[in-house]
Amino acid sequence: IPSGSGTEVLKRFYKDNLTNSDITLINGVANHIYTVLSVTFSERNDDDELINMQVTIDGGSTDIHLLTHEPIGGFETFIFSDKFILSGTDELKVSLSSAGAVDVYISYIDSDYT
Repeated sequence: IPSGSGTEVLKRFYKDNLTNSDITLINGVANHIYTVLSVTFSERNDDDELINMQVTIDGGSTDIHLLTHEPIGGFETFIFSDKFILSGTDELKVSLSSAGAVDVYISYIDSDYT
């Protein structure tokens, strides 16, 4: 647990046209805590897609799956609004089961204790 004073900054990241390859939304850094506020997925074609989202713990090989094959229909929006944290070098990644026209937008708080 970081100690001492730090800063908190509200941040966002977005990526358009997700694919079936992992996209890193948050690439954690030591002495940071990231509080994820919401992740919004928007399907821009009239295609059904399947969303995957996972946390890689400490930048290693252990993946904790938050969404696995979560369906999103054509021209629909899916909002993951459960709050959760990433600590240190954790990574938040998303992908689709197949390439598609899904955009993702994330808002989070970066607490920096360096």
